[in-house]
Amino acid sequence: MKLGYQTNTWGGVVGHPAGVTSVKDLYYLANGSTETALQDIAGAGYQGVELFDGNLMPYEDRPEGFRQLLDRYDLKLVGVYSGANFIYRDIWEDELSKLEKAAKLAAACGAKHFVVGGGAIRASGIRDSDYEILAGGLDEVSQLAARYGLVPSYHPHLGTIVQAPEQLDRIMKMTSIPLCPDTAHIEAGGGDPVAVITRYIDRIRYVHFKDYGSGAFLHLGDGHQDFGKMLDVLRENRYEGWITVELDSWDNPLAGAAASRNYLRNKHQFHSSIGGQ
Repeated sequence: MKLGYQTNTWGGVVGHPAGVTSVKDLYYLANGSTETALQDIAGAGYQGVELFDGNLMPYEDRPEGFRQLLDRYDLKLVGVYSGANFIYRDIWEDELSKLEKAAKLAAACGAKHFVVGGGAIRASGIRDSDYEILAGGLDEVSQLAARYGLVPSYHPHLGTIVQAPEQLDRIMKMTSIPLCPDTAHIEAGGGDPVAVITRYIDRIRYVHFKDYGSGAFLHLGDGHQDFGKMLDVLRENRYEGWITVELDSWDNPLAGAAASRNYLRNKHQFHSSIGGQ
C-alpha cells in the first residue's frame, strides 16, 4: 500500500465563488498555496497527493507545469476530488461538463483516481427518485473517467443523500461505480468504517483515512477510529492501492500531516511501498 495526503488542510475547504451564478465553474478549492502543500506533504514523508479540481484548474493550459511541481517534490498525483449536486436535471449538463473538464486535466497531470461526492439534499427533503438520478449520474461519471484512463470512485459525504449507512447501501446497489470510503464521514454519518470496508472490499479501489472524535475531524490517532482493524481487512484482501490521509483544516498543516504519518508508522507499522501508482 502507498500513502498520500490531501492538500485541503492548507487553507481549508471552500468553493469557487463563480459557482454561485455559474454551475459549470463550481469547483472545490483549498484556500491556500498548493506548492506549499506539496512541499510540506513530501517533507512529512508521503509519496502522493490528492487535491481538489479547483486547485488543479490553474494548470488547465499548462499541465506540464503541475507535473514539474510534482517531480520537484518527488510526489505522485494520486487523485483529484470533484463533486456535483447530481439530482437537478436542468443543471446536470453543466455539472457533467465541469466534471469532464476536471477529469481530462487530472489525466493530463498524471492522476490515477477521480473521486466524486454529492447528491444534494433538497430544501423540501429527499425524494426516492433522487437516488435513481444520482445512480445514473454516477454511471456517467464512471464512463467519462474511463475515457481518460482514470479509476472512478464515489465518496459518501455528510450533507448529501448518502451519509447514513442505509443510504450508502442503497446507492451501492443502484450503481457499479467503485467506493472510496472516507472513514470519518462514514462514522459521522452513523456508520462503522471497519464494517463498510469489509462489506465493500471488492468495490474499493481507493481509500481515505481521517480520524473522528467529539464531533470533529482529527489527524490520525487523535480520535477513536480503529485503523488497525481497517488495515487488517485491507491487507487480508491484498489491497495494494493508495490510502490518502485527509484533514479538512488544522492550525499547523505540516504538523497535522506529520502526526498522522508518525501514527501509522509507529502504531501500525505502516511502511509505504515504493514507486508506481
